[in-house]
Amino acid sequence: MKISTIACLILFAFPILAGDARATDWFVDNQTGDDRFDGKDAASRGGGVGPFKSIARALRAAERGAHIILADTGEPYRESITLQGASHSGLSYQDFRLTGNGAVLDGTAPIPRDAWEPLGQGIWRFSPRRMSHQLLYLDGEPAERVVVSRGELALPDLEPLQWCLFDRQIYFRAEQDRAPGDYSLSLTALPVGITLVDVHRVMISDLTIQGFQLDGINAHDNVFEATLQRLVCQGNARSGISVGGASRVQIQRCLISDNGAAQLRTEDHCVVHLRGCRILDHSAPAIVREGGRIHDDDQDH
Repeated sequence: MKISTIACLILFAFPILAGDARATDWFVDNQTGDDRFDGKDAASRGGGVGPFKSIARALRAAERGAHIILADTGEPYRESITLQGASHSGLSYQDFRLTGNGAVLDGTAPIPRDAWEPLGQGIWRFSPRRMSHQLLYLDGEPAERVVVSRGELALPDLEPLQWCLFDRQIYFRAEQDRAPGDYSLSLTALPVGITLVDVHRVMISDLTIQGFQLDGINAHDNVFEATLQRLVCQGNARSGISVGGASRVQIQRCLISDNGAAQLRTEDHCVVHLRGCRILDHSAPAIVREGGRIHDDDQDH
């Protein structure tokens, strides 16, 4: 083949390769986006060009090495998403990335006003659909919980605005002459914020993940070369981050706090590396290990 012919092939191939590179960026905006748009621009340009509305739609469009970019609109993304398999993995030279830009992924749902049963003396009772783990939210923040020990036979004393999980039901004490419907009360409803399974070379960054009934992030199994960076994982009913199976995960500069049973949870044969994280244990133990190994900058757990 002549050199001039090869040069022409390279010249005409280059725009195609460049177009493929641009196509790896997918934009999501839960206020101005639409899942019927093409997802290839951060703003709507007309003619179907513009951001998707949901992260799930971007994940359906994404291929290996893609970059999903969320707009921080001030309104939480209310989804439970899964990254799974080759299409949600990275390439040898490029991670699959989900960048939150400070956005919030929220799993809470409001409790209907008529779902509460009055018991007298300001105590109200509510039976949630999912009971294995649960948190009550008041005005968008985890409400003050009174922990009931296993085997307790009597409802504990509750101060106004406190709650507890007892006999598989939520009990809440309202202030005098007020009812639960007078407050903004919600509970952890969606199961897991982000599930990772059978993926490699994944980076998730700059996102708050809160209000899920189990975990903020669950690296379930076969998750390799994954990095969780600058995340806030808070107010989830079981743990902020759970890592299991044979997964290998790096957690860097994350804040993990106010979760229900553990801030960080590990199991099976996983390996977790911590770098510059703040793990606050005032609501539950900082780390609950049911297997796995954790390596910290300062000490091994």
